Amino acid sequence: MGGRVVDGFVPPPYPHDRLDELRGVADSFDGGVVDLSVGAPSDPPPPEASAALSASNAERGYPASIGSPGYREAAMGWLSRRFGVEADDAAVAACVGTKEFVASLPRGLHLRDPGRDTVLYPAVSYPTYAMGAALAGCRAVAVPVDRRWRLDLAAVDPDDAARALCLWVNTPGNPAGGLEDLAAIARWGRERRVPVFSDECYIEFTWGADTGASILHHGASGVVAVHSLSKRSNMAGIRAGFFAGDPELVGYLAEVRKHAGMMVPGPAQAAAVAAFNDDAHVDAQRAVYRSRLHRLREILSVYDAEVSLPGGGLYLWAASPDGDGWALARRVAVEIGALVSPGEFYGSAGSGHIRVAAVAPDSRIDLLEQRMAARRGDTVGE
Repeated sequence: MGGRVVDGFVPPPYPHDRLDELRGVADSFDGGVVDLSVGAPSDPPPPEASAALSASNAERGYPASIGSPGYREAAMGWLSRRFGVEADDAAVAACVGTKEFVASLPRGLHLRDPGRDTVLYPAVSYPTYAMGAALAGCRAVAVPVDRRWRLDLAAVDPDDAARALCLWVNTPGNPAGGLEDLAAIARWGRERRVPVFSDECYIEFTWGADTGASILHHGASGVVAVHSLSKRSNMAGIRAGFFAGDPELVGYLAEVRKHAGMMVPGPAQAAAVAAFNDDAHVDAQRAVYRSRLHRLREILSVYDAEVSLPGGGLYLWAASPDGDGWALARRVAVEIGALVSPGEFYGSAGSGHIRVAAVAPDSRIDLLEQRMAARRGDTVGE
């Protein structure tokens, strides 16, 4: 016999599903909606990765949950080559993209330490950090952020720290592009015996520094870095990432994940190795994203004259003139046919902003520029 569970977990509406009405408004324009709401890459992956995907001959057998030796070697080789992270004392394991790792982490950590029940995460951030806690039946406690959209760890209640399974940090940050002080965050976690998980999926797109920063620059003890090929190599559909750091933490989570059958498919692992071993496509992509951020900033300056380029990441974080992010998202849809994300998706502290993803093809940004130019002309003539 079936029936609705009255007191059970009821999933909230998925954030971007709430944009359907605005999508219809924007799609009424000639040329259709220009979707800047989701950070889904539109540019091609490196051809070497596509070739490896189709020629891997790895379809028949079960892939190693931890990742093949070549996969893990390529991942750590990339960190060493690009960022000078020599992680000799760190362990590394594969994950099926990083969203599933973020969502499943609290359950694994709670099994490891049932006496703790709290996930600390940035108050303005990717919503899956909090959702992972909810899916594990744990507490999600938002850590306030400062004016630079960085964690204010002094604001963490000691009781919450004592109950914490982990602290999430995201740098460069989604949605606001802040760059965190990872040395201070690693020290905070070690002093309180709170494992720190650093989501570094935008590390290749750090604009406010010469190179990206990893928490592994500050040692592996008590910390884990989480990386993905979704943004770096335009391979979001491949679902390939890895986590590396404290050997005890990585080893425990890798064993739990093995029992759960969490495996990056063999062909995807082959494609990932090819992508990790090539940097030229990333350098080209960096130039593309930087150009798009500048172009979109010029368009958005009509709404927020002070919108600034992020310290890193693929997003502009623009303030609504009246403090209402949903109202600004509607204006952008009505006036130029663009779909953007209200800041409320990333926490109530972001409700006065919108997030604009610089992922649409350049031809679609051309269209926005044309629409904005036409609108400015109409305004002048009124």
